Amino acid sequence: MTPFGLRPSRLALLLALSPALALANGVTVDGDAIFPSNRFTVPDFGNATLRRVNLPKPDCAARPSDCADIAVINTLDGFSTQPRITVPFTGAIDPASVSSQSIYLVNLGDVMTLRGFGERVGINQVVWDPASRTLAFESDELLQERSRYLLVVTTDVRDAGGKRLPSLLAKGNPGHHAREMRDAMSVVRGGLRNVAAASVFTTQSSTGDLLKVQRRIKASNPAPADFMLGNGGSVRTVFPVSGLQGIQFSRQVGTAPSFAAGFLPTPALNIVNGAVGHIAYGRYASPRYQNAQQVIAATPTLTGMPQQQGTDQLVFQLFLPASPKPAAGWPVALFGHGFTDSMYGAPWTIASVLASQGIATLSINVVGHGGGAQGFLTAIPTSGLPVQLPAGGRGVDQDGNGAIDSTEGVNATAPQTIVSSRDGLRQTVIDLMQLVRQVEAGMDVDGDGTRELDPARIYYAGQSFGGIYGTILLGVERNIKAGVPNVPGGSITEIARLSPSFRVLTGLALATRVPTLLNLPPTAELPVPFNFNENMPLRDQPTVVNNVPGAMAIAELLDRNEWVAQSGNPVSYAPLIRKSPPWGHAAKPVLVQVAKGDTTVPNPTSTAIIRAGGLKDRTTYFRNDIAFVAVPGVPKNPHTYLTNIAIPAAAPLAVGAQSQIAAFFASNGATVIEPDGAGPIFEVPLVGDLPEGLNFIP
Repeated sequence: MTPFGLRPSRLALLLALSPALALANGVTVDGDAIFPSNRFTVPDFGNATLRRVNLPKPDCAARPSDCADIAVINTLDGFSTQPRITVPFTGAIDPASVSSQSIYLVNLGDVMTLRGFGERVGINQVVWDPASRTLAFESDELLQERSRYLLVVTTDVRDAGGKRLPSLLAKGNPGHHAREMRDAMSVVRGGLRNVAAASVFTTQSSTGDLLKVQRRIKASNPAPADFMLGNGGSVRTVFPVSGLQGIQFSRQVGTAPSFAAGFLPTPALNIVNGAVGHIAYGRYASPRYQNAQQVIAATPTLTGMPQQQGTDQLVFQLFLPASPKPAAGWPVALFGHGFTDSMYGAPWTIASVLASQGIATLSINVVGHGGGAQGFLTAIPTSGLPVQLPAGGRGVDQDGNGAIDSTEGVNATAPQTIVSSRDGLRQTVIDLMQLVRQVEAGMDVDGDGTRELDPARIYYAGQSFGGIYGTILLGVERNIKAGVPNVPGGSITEIARLSPSFRVLTGLALATRVPTLLNLPPTAELPVPFNFNENMPLRDQPTVVNNVPGAMAIAELLDRNEWVAQSGNPVSYAPLIRKSPPWGHAAKPVLVQVAKGDTTVPNPTSTAIIRAGGLKDRTTYFRNDIAFVAVPGVPKNPHTYLTNIAIPAAAPLAVGAQSQIAAFFASNGATVIEPDGAGPIFEVPLVGDLPEGLNFIP
């Protein structure tokens, strides 16, 4: 006899019949395998979430890439604020029964303050994978950081035969974290009898580190910016535009060292003829928080503080208006350049339009951009001797091949490659916050003892990558009065996945993992060597029933990449600009300029920022679908529409968009003009639903 009073032969028969009995009892959820879940954390009272992630590692000899990634993930204090949630079932379900009514999230409140308690969030981007019997989906909106969320799978989800899932009451208890689940069930209508499965997880801290650094910078008293950069420090590097023949840029492109020489686009300053009076170059000290691996090391998010690693001497470029200086100094717009660009590109194209409204333009190079540190400028006056000065390049030869590529140094190095550009973006924001502090402290450009820039009227505009880190900056820097991110997007992971320009980089990352995650060979349509299919729907599209081998593993990796990068994702900071400013900050006037059918930063990545920040009513929508047809010569990809001054057909549209920025700043964020008047090419604000599709022009 067995302990249960059964003969061994009868027990064997029951064990043999157990799969059939399980089927007869209906499909259920494997609650202990739901992800994310706080069962994959450990207590950590130094963190603002009171937790730290603790994912198990696989066999590191067989899966070294996963092990390296999990080592970084396990430094985080919670789960992604835009999570890909996976729910495994014991059998097949009917995907048509899955919706935001049958599965949803409930906010259990900020860990410290309970802010947001009871808010309900639906689901989106649903995938059913029959092979693994796993349902995957994303939260319908950005979740609140540092907060507990209850995932509820209701009995309205049905199995493949149309039968409702059994409730938790039939299972006897809620699972592995019973006390937490019982407390959470008080917010679920109908309680356990309507719940088939549930899980609680805590979201990570995303914005706190930069806010801590911002407060430290605001408490500092920086030394004045140095404008004596010419000829070894003997010449003030302030040049009247009328007295310049040109400025040659010798960009360091190799460690030999080797250089590529070319002239800066001084003709661009004549878009509004005579508006720019002087070009100046200065240098200031900025705190460096990145280590040698280009990572800002994790510190406890409640009791800790990011640790400064050193100080960088950064070169900045300043365009001063030709108009008389106001008593308080000129208003100034920091302008952020894009990926692969430098301060010697896009800022030149917009400076004269801003100057025509009496606004100075101030720029720096992004981490990893502008060539190597030995690059230099040679200013050639119409009379007198040339002046040589440092160009302020921030690129490095990370891969040791002797070349310095246009973005080399912005990404983290192995084994922390999952960090990607997260901390290059955050360090650039820190550098810009320090530059704001320099303006506040007083910037004496010409050496006459008075300041040239008004510390009470500092603005920000940036294009592409500049719109991305600019959105972060607008969220954390309290003394910027208004901002205009142009064609921004987030996350970087999603941009790389959706953009034809960058998708090959995602494929390369998949190819170089051990083991590789590439799941498609090159095809006639996609002849690239790094071809893959992640089979993930865009927002608001029907549920995808996955039949692509390897797609679920790719989707899991992309989710992990996005999770690690959330503190460098502009979507995380968008709510801080206007909807939920940090303590002591005021809501800022803001415009978001996006372009329909952008193939570099696709529309769904821009709308993620707009939705998270509640910024639809502040969005200017460039209808390139209309412009491409109506104005011959307008590029098919509208990504650079703000700076396309060298294309005759596109130049008026560029100037119109620049004029919108200039008028917005000149009015301190009060006036929003229509760039094309009553024309159809610019929607101000965007009309109808947000553009969640790609909208590429064929």
